[in-house]
Amino acid sequence: MPRALDGQRLDRVVALVAGCSRAEAAALVDAGAVAVGGRAVTTRSHRVADGDVLDVEVPPAPADDGPAPDPAVPVPVVYEDADLVVVDKPAGLVVHPGAGQPAGTLVHGLLARYPEIRTVGQADRPGIVHRLDKGTSGLLLVARSQRAYEALVAMLAARRVDRRYRALVWGEPDAPTGLVDAPIGRSTRDRTRMAVTVRGREARTGYEVVRAYHEPVDVTELRCRLETGRTHQIRVHLAAIGHPVVGDARYGGDRQSLPLDRPFLHAEAVALDHPVTGAPLAFTSPLPADLAAVLAGLA
Repeated sequence: MPRALDGQRLDRVVALVAGCSRAEAAALVDAGAVAVGGRAVTTRSHRVADGDVLDVEVPPAPADDGPAPDPAVPVPVVYEDADLVVVDKPAGLVVHPGAGQPAGTLVHGLLARYPEIRTVGQADRPGIVHRLDKGTSGLLLVARSQRAYEALVAMLAARRVDRRYRALVWGEPDAPTGLVDAPIGRSTRDRTRMAVTVRGREARTGYEVVRAYHEPVDVTELRCRLETGRTHQIRVHLAAIGHPVVGDARYGGDRQSLPLDRPFLHAEAVALDHPVTGAPLAFTSPLPADLAAVLAGLA
């Protein structure tokens, strides 16, 4: 034992040498996991002496088993088979655990319904091959088997999954159809935001006008098609061309003249060949009631 620790309480010394809290050190002493000079000492206040040999048996850290199943989390399923699940995610539900959201995510609900996905894909987000933002509703693909996971990741990278969204934006685009082709990366001013930047990754969003409205405000309903899948892609691209998504506080779309407590963005359609069988699949999701009510109030 170093001379500087001569006369110190045993629990304090254990905390120092084991790199644990004082309470954890006391628990080790109480459990007989600490020996001084080859003999177990269970008295926390025992004073160590210069030259004492201290042995501490530290239990292994518990294994991180990943997210825990939570049957209370809703999982609205529109399709399922042995390899693939298609979920109609409600707005407000976070897809997987992350900073500030350790529980109550879609992944927790999926694990309760499909426990076999625990070994599919990444441990902290099992089964997840792409995401929807918390405030975005609509269709989401989930891999139920590892072979489906690998195939879906490859299909998304090769742009062989057709994903279409409905959006309501401020103003009216100049042309009835368009393509926003601009790289997206982390904002240098706010790391929680994305931005169009020359240092970003390739990003392409196609859009077409469904209908323009002028009362009580000037807004336009769009259908958008993702050609790539960057974080916040549609929201960033539409804001970049001067037409932010209605209700999108992060990217300039939150305005009192048409209040909405989340972005008007809905993943309404997805089409793909089945990742295992190759059979063509297509799914649609109607606008949720909150977004439909917004459209009903426009003219």
